[in-house]
Amino acid sequence: MIELKYFGHSSFMTRIKGIEILFDPFISPNSLASAINVDEINPEYILITHGHEDHVADVERIAKNSSAMLVSNFEIITWFQEKGIKNVHPMNHGGSKAFDFGIVKYVNAIHSSTMPDGSSGGNPGGFVISSDQGNFYFAGDTALTYDMKLIADSFDIDFAVLPVGDNFTMDIKDAIKAADFVGTDKIIGMHYDTFPYIRINKSEAKQLAEKAGKKLFLPEIGESITL
Repeated sequence: MIELKYFGHSSFMTRIKGIEILFDPFISPNSLASAINVDEINPEYILITHGHEDHVADVERIAKNSSAMLVSNFEIITWFQEKGIKNVHPMNHGGSKAFDFGIVKYVNAIHSSTMPDGSSGGNPGGFVISSDQGNFYFAGDTALTYDMKLIADSFDIDFAVLPVGDNFTMDIKDAIKAADFVGTDKIIGMHYDTFPYIRINKSEAKQLAEKAGKKLFLPEIGESITL
């Protein structure tokens, strides 16, 4: 079982073996997450899928407060090193790395990736996390892609954290297909409601997932769930 706490948009904290891993922190600029105190977030790792502002806005602040290790692609890691972040681990597509909480594999995503200052964020990606407590897929921002089937070939995925907001990423219908591709019936939705472009009908999304035999979780900001 793995605990996840939702901080809004695409930002989650997971706890594996007592170790906290934060994904894509965009919290302080998000008015929906105004109740979250960023300075109280103290992870051991920060995993970053790509370079857009709505995924990296609080990375530097949290990393410097916590001394967390940043894990992302080479270009993103280099960008943060230039900001004085020293505890880093660069990866790229197809690569895996064993950390003290489990194994991280950096996988393909179909999107774009530019850093807030306009410099290259490399190629966008997602992560497959495998551990003694379970395995999950954190997709990042992506379109539906047939490459997701390769994940099911190598991993028994317990749940998938998937974008459902449409417009910039998959919608719920494509997320359901993505869950099929990676071999899970549990979807944790992300990248929805933060901006007008990505507002969704939550009840309709849950009905579509249920009809397809999937369980869709849309946690409240600040809520923790265990799967």
